[in-house]
Amino acid sequence: MSLQKKIILTGDRPTGPLHLGHYVGSLKNRVALQHDYEQYVMLADVQALTDNFENPEKVRASVLEVVLDYLSVGIDPAVSTIFLQSMISPIAELTIFYLNLVSVARLERNPTVKDEIRQKGFGLQVSAGFLCYPVSQAADITIFGAHLVPVGQDQLPMIEQTAELVRKFNRIYGDTLVEPEALVPETAGRLPGIDGKAKMGKSLGNAIYLSDSADEVKRKVMTMYTDPEHLHVADPGKVEGNMVFAYLDIFDDRVDEVAELKAHYQRGGLGDVVLKKRLIEVLNAMLDPIRARRALFAQDPAQLLEIIKKGTEKANNTAHATLARVKEAMKIDYF
Repeated sequence: MSLQKKIILTGDRPTGPLHLGHYVGSLKNRVALQHDYEQYVMLADVQALTDNFENPEKVRASVLEVVLDYLSVGIDPAVSTIFLQSMISPIAELTIFYLNLVSVARLERNPTVKDEIRQKGFGLQVSAGFLCYPVSQAADITIFGAHLVPVGQDQLPMIEQTAELVRKFNRIYGDTLVEPEALVPETAGRLPGIDGKAKMGKSLGNAIYLSDSADEVKRKVMTMYTDPEHLHVADPGKVEGNMVFAYLDIFDDRVDEVAELKAHYQRGGLGDVVLKKRLIEVLNAMLDPIRARRALFAQDPAQLLEIIKKGTEKANNTAHATLARVKEAMKIDYF
């Protein structure tokens, strides 16, 4: 396949199954673009260890789960390269080189990192590895010469910092690295959690997973945050901040009907249960084929390992070629 542009997906940390936030944030773009670009899909196990270093078993056990999620949504290993971050040593080398080009103060200003430090309650005890993971992520992207990186809105500061590092490297050592651009999906905002919090996340316990059964989706939607003041069916309800409508806006393609439901809800006479039942139907209709593919791939764990092995071998070849050019530019290609 000869393409002018490449695409690298900064990947997902294997710390558990992927959820709907991942799906609307970047997974849909990965599936849609894989036949038009040379695509690398990373299992970011090194990044996962930045805040799970005391629980490596969790990361290891999650690798196959994430691969199952990738395959179930339609990422095709015949055209997409799925690989393990920890097995690509040039990423670590390039990270070391990049650390000389960025200040601690700049890392501390990264909005995504600041948010995660606050959410995880690290405070001053944040590890150097966690603080510096934007640098590692920059190496993930640039070691493959990526032009485009599909990300959610919350990851834009990471791509901006990567671009800064590339520009600084090229200014000092010569035009060597590709400056990437972010590709943000139409549903650019973060998918909120079912509890109404701004972010859906595994650690927050407010996520609907791609691997959830139909019954589990039903249970979670029925607990979803709506309008706490909408106590009776006849009462007028608020659409803003109502998670059922937030999800219908994203997942229900019957736009006109959803607009009518909003108007009905606002004037009163429409209950939350009716809305939740509709959302359950919409989500399960979307997830049913994903569940079916997941069950099929799950029958052959050896096949999953072979997919990762082959992808990692290919990724290694690409990464070593980039690292050789980097070392030549930095005048450290001694022999």
